[in-house]
Amino acid sequence: MSDAPLISVRGEAVLEAEPEIARLSVHVQSQESDRRTALDRLTERNQRCLDLVKSYGEAVEKLETGGLSITPLLKYRRREGDIRAYRGTVWIKISVSDFGVLGELVARLGDLERTAVTGPDWELRRDSEVYGRAARQAAHEAVARARSYAEALGARLTGLVELSDEGLGRDVDAGGPVALAAYGRGMGGAAAEEPEPIDLEPETQIVRATVEARFTATPPDLG
Repeated sequence: MSDAPLISVRGEAVLEAEPEIARLSVHVQSQESDRRTALDRLTERNQRCLDLVKSYGEAVEKLETGGLSITPLLKYRRREGDIRAYRGTVWIKISVSDFGVLGELVARLGDLERTAVTGPDWELRRDSEVYGRAARQAAHEAVARARSYAEALGARLTGLVELSDEGLGRDVDAGGPVALAAYGRGMGGAAAEEPEPIDLEPETQIVRATVEARFTATPPDLG
């Protein structure tokens, strides 16, 4: 192994970027005294929600059903078999890439009967170039820092021994998603006009990258 002096440093980068994806979580519900009626109502409302989302075409990047349940509700918690109603729930996950329609979509979803909307969760794509840019910037900082240390000692860098990636991460504000629209309107009354779009401001994404590097150097001038 070489006896050349080693300089170990850490390079860091913190970048701000606009989000690329907005994710919505939608829960559609029904509640009826009869199990079959509850399931039929849930099926109708689920289809209405899916049709609305699909009408936005390519603006919606992904549409998925996250789960479905039909649950009996007991009149008394401790008495089995005494059922007062059946509640049905469908969980729908939506990924929107066109933020220009997001506020309108959220408002229209929240206006549907017995539909709850949570979000948006702002994110970068997994393959976003921002992560690569942060990694390169962290590596450049490691080189610059090592070179600065070498020069301070009257030495110069001669080679790279190791470069390890501590990982990339996304740092967002604490707290969960905000419920933007609670249950929609009921069946009664005349048909209402389309709701006004909700004004949504994308949340800036903070991307961090950290690398650790070891460089060989010429002997220092400590005289």
